[in-house]
Amino acid sequence: MTYNFDEIIKRRGTDSFKWDSHALLKEWGITDHFDENTISLFTADMDIAVAPAIEAAMHQTADRRIYGYSFPGQDYYDAIISWFENKHHWSIQKEEIIYTPGTVFALGIAIRAYTKEGDGVIIQRPVYAPFTGQIEAHKRVVANNQLLQDETGHYFVNLEEFEALAKKEENTLFILCNPHNPTGRIFSNEELKRMAEICAENNVVIVADEIHGDLIRQDSSFTPMVKTTDNTDHIVTCTAINKTFNVAGLHASNIVIQNAVLRQKFQETLGFAMPTPFTINAVIAAYTQCDEWLEELKIYFDGTIDWLMSFLQEKMPQVKYVRPEGTYIFWMDFRGYGITAEDIKKRIYQDANVVLESGAMFDPDLGDGFERVCLSSPRPLIQEAFERIAKAFEDLN
Repeated sequence: MTYNFDEIIKRRGTDSFKWDSHALLKEWGITDHFDENTISLFTADMDIAVAPAIEAAMHQTADRRIYGYSFPGQDYYDAIISWFENKHHWSIQKEEIIYTPGTVFALGIAIRAYTKEGDGVIIQRPVYAPFTGQIEAHKRVVANNQLLQDETGHYFVNLEEFEALAKKEENTLFILCNPHNPTGRIFSNEELKRMAEICAENNVVIVADEIHGDLIRQDSSFTPMVKTTDNTDHIVTCTAINKTFNVAGLHASNIVIQNAVLRQKFQETLGFAMPTPFTINAVIAAYTQCDEWLEELKIYFDGTIDWLMSFLQEKMPQVKYVRPEGTYIFWMDFRGYGITAEDIKKRIYQDANVVLESGAMFDPDLGDGFERVCLSSPRPLIQEAFERIAKAFEDLN
């Protein structure tokens, strides 16, 4: 490989949320066990250096020595438009793109723009916890369309229940997560098309969180929801370089809204938002100069996922999983050990001294016994973490 993704870069002591947020992790109930030997794999950013082109763009921006108010120029929009045309055969117009400082932030804007207090918002658990957080913080109600599993553990959409929820007058918004966090599922074009049709028929606005859409397996494909249906007037798409290119701290999300009325409502609710000069140049560099880096990174993550699957099969056969089709997230079912969720957590978080994220965060009703790990670290670190975890469960294997 051209790039050394195995390089270990020290992040402790850099105000890293992933490696320095001991007090917050305790306050949030994730873990009260965190020390200098803890391996932290609980949040979705990478412990891998950014692409050289992004690093160079950041140095060039810093060298200007003035970091004043900035706005995206034509190069910014051209980079986004070209990327989605070339990668996803999706033609986007400049006026359809709205910058926001983060995708979760954008979800809050969408909830305020398209719903009123007391309205229901459809989500599909197990799902990224801030979906629930944003819904409840804005005094809306979760309408859960629980994902189902087949006999192999593969997740799929309960379309019958989805349609029943969409028909309820109080449910006015659907937040889609695709590729899905935490299961790693990429929904089929048929599933996406049907969900889009159901929402159109029932005047339900869709916010499609597709920020992991460029982080997929080499043998998978991803299609934006808007490309699966002829009627896209009710679809708001969240895109970002944050996950794909490891720049979450730069808050670089771009929301694509083709319908002028929805776009105006979103913009009015958002107000005026400007990216930093670092964000602007990171987006341009990522979408114009980092294709080769990303392709190698995807191969690297595929290798890490394949290593973990082999390791679990050999050392922890009670753990069930499905190879994720997208994301660098891996969703594990520990229920085969026949112990409580609290005991599972103790063995991982305290005995192994590894921080993951418990399944109940993604599904308060059915998540106990599951754990999410972000495999976005150098493989030697992942290997050390799972050697520790396997040792903590060896009396049960």
